[in-house]
Amino acid sequence: MSTGRPARAFSARLIDWQRQHGRHDLPWQNTRDAYRIWLSEIMLQQTQVGTVIPYYARFIERFASIEALAQAPLTTVLERWAGLGYYARARNLHRCAQTVVADHRGAFPSDLPLLNELPGIGRSTAAAISIFAFGKRAAILDGNVKRVLARCFGIDAPPGLAQTEKTMWSLADALLPKTHIEAYTQGLMDLGATVCTRSKPSCETCPLHAMCIARQENRQAELPVAKPGKVLPERETTLLLLTDGQRVLLERRPPAGIWGGLLALPEAGASGASALARRHGCRLLDTQRMPALKHSFSHFRLTIQTVRCSVEARASLAAEAGWEWLAHSEIETAALPTPIRRLLRMLRESTQQTPE
Repeated sequence: MSTGRPARAFSARLIDWQRQHGRHDLPWQNTRDAYRIWLSEIMLQQTQVGTVIPYYARFIERFASIEALAQAPLTTVLERWAGLGYYARARNLHRCAQTVVADHRGAFPSDLPLLNELPGIGRSTAAAISIFAFGKRAAILDGNVKRVLARCFGIDAPPGLAQTEKTMWSLADALLPKTHIEAYTQGLMDLGATVCTRSKPSCETCPLHAMCIARQENRQAELPVAKPGKVLPERETTLLLLTDGQRVLLERRPPAGIWGGLLALPEAGASGASALARRHGCRLLDTQRMPALKHSFSHFRLTIQTVRCSVEARASLAAEAGWEWLAHSEIETAALPTPIRRLLRMLRESTQQTPE
């Protein structure tokens, strides 16, 4: 798409629509504070606004500045992130804060390439920070924007392909207005989130309906084109769930890896449940297999076999370094991977239902 009348019509209609119908009172709007804008952009990756708002508020309350975030232990950051998922975002958030404090004296750079070099910040996120914090002219291309462009301009290839990405970035750049870049960018995000939704888009209220190819050809359900599915490899693991009825034993995972830095159940080793219980000052009473749990990651599917191990404490339960006894009441606020939280909820519910 080249610049010209279609591009001007696209941006003008979007800007007018955003001013009248867009979102204007989100907690991270109406500010030039790059720290708050960056935090919201990271949280909003693959997560809906309604879910993010309470997490954002709690994060700002605990980490009022980027210096506070940089100085906090990673475990504290992960605990505040608990339940939001995609924990790599939290680890990158912490690394990015430390980098900005160490290399940029606590101030985000306004230069787009420098922003793009920071941990966890890709091209689209860097552009959003540049636009909303510094008023720079740049193109964004998140999932909502890709859907709007694919439908409006009839792009017939899956967005995930390299050539499609190149085409969409060129289109996004060509559509940029010369002025009102903040309203235009916010309008793109708002339109994709509230009108041009994945299913049942509200085409009758869309400011672009007259120029939308998907609407003209009745292809809203076909666009964007779905990326061909791939067969995910299957993996299996066995976890040990040691509990005294009130608490459960968890292991802090190493910083790297899928569950890096999070609390998780230990995997069953050669020594087994008895040795693990003795190591932590407990006597093993009995074992019972819990129902298998399946969890899908982006690149494999995991079947989790869990052995519930009832133990009796021989002394006060003081965990050694790298381990933690977690009370059932703390399951919802601890930094736990999603499948581990589900397993512990199952344990808590079964414990509550057991007659005395």
